[in-house]
Amino acid sequence: MDHDRIPEIALKWHRDGRGAALATVMQTWGSAPRQAGSQLAISGSGEMMGSVSGGCVEGAVVTEALSALADGRPRVLRYGVSDDTAFEVGLACGGTIRILVEPVGAAMPEAKLAQIVAARAARRPVAYGVHLETWSRRLIEPGDSDIAPRFRSDRSGMEDSGEFIVLFNPPLRMAVVGAVHIAQALLPMARLAGFDPVLIDPRSAFAAQVRFPGETIMEDWPDEALAVLGLDARWAVVTLTHDEKIDDPAIRAALASDAFYLGCLGSPRTHARRLERLRAHGVPEDALARIHAPVGLDIGARTPAEIAVAVLAQVVARLRQG
Repeated sequence: MDHDRIPEIALKWHRDGRGAALATVMQTWGSAPRQAGSQLAISGSGEMMGSVSGGCVEGAVVTEALSALADGRPRVLRYGVSDDTAFEVGLACGGTIRILVEPVGAAMPEAKLAQIVAARAARRPVAYGVHLETWSRRLIEPGDSDIAPRFRSDRSGMEDSGEFIVLFNPPLRMAVVGAVHIAQALLPMARLAGFDPVLIDPRSAFAAQVRFPGETIMEDWPDEALAVLGLDARWAVVTLTHDEKIDDPAIRAALASDAFYLGCLGSPRTHARRLERLRAHGVPEDALARIHAPVGLDIGARTPAEIAVAVLAQVVARLRQG
């Protein structure tokens, strides 16, 4: 989706000669609806993609971005509103927001933006640092510095040194094992939440495109499919088949990876039997403790769509709260 490709769009606009500036949320206080690191791309003709607040702040930011493109200088903007006027400018219940605006080429080097875009395409995490006193800029790999906790928590923000760190973690992905009714609801929900989902099921009758129009489907055994996909810390894995021949290999593969979430459908009794099978395969207890089962938050869900909501909520809770 274009609203998730802000660096790519800004680079394209710049290289097309249309001019481009990037506006990035630095800090928020109160109820600002966009977190630090959220970005808005603005072209030289005032086109925009993305958002930094969700309301009329964007209009003011576009004006400042056009000025930045004209004079080639970055600037830090600050907007604060009271509860009475908050909704009018997109800060739903009042709050304050600081935004960094950088014209591409003049302030933010094209080469650094191109490196960010290349890293995103390769699913390689990278961060962009801007020191607000010296305006020095650098790209940071996860192992290069002491900001590793920011990569793990996916949290952009200010350092005590005065450097603003913008994270560009790889896109979130979700592997759903089992082309069942719950999956028909879960996959589109996951995409709306910012995940790039893939469906895995070796049973062609289940994994039919007519049942999952437009979805990425792999008709392979899950352990083989997950090996091809290459699970990392930006992956969530959900197993839904109830069939140990399909689910168990996927579970073992997920537990051997850095996937941040593993949830498995089944009752407590079913899960108890599952744990015994996994122990028999030598899976250690600390790994077994990573499994969320029965899958999903306990919200009293009954229908497949409600279960999908519960699953996605648990995945997001694990991602954001650890």
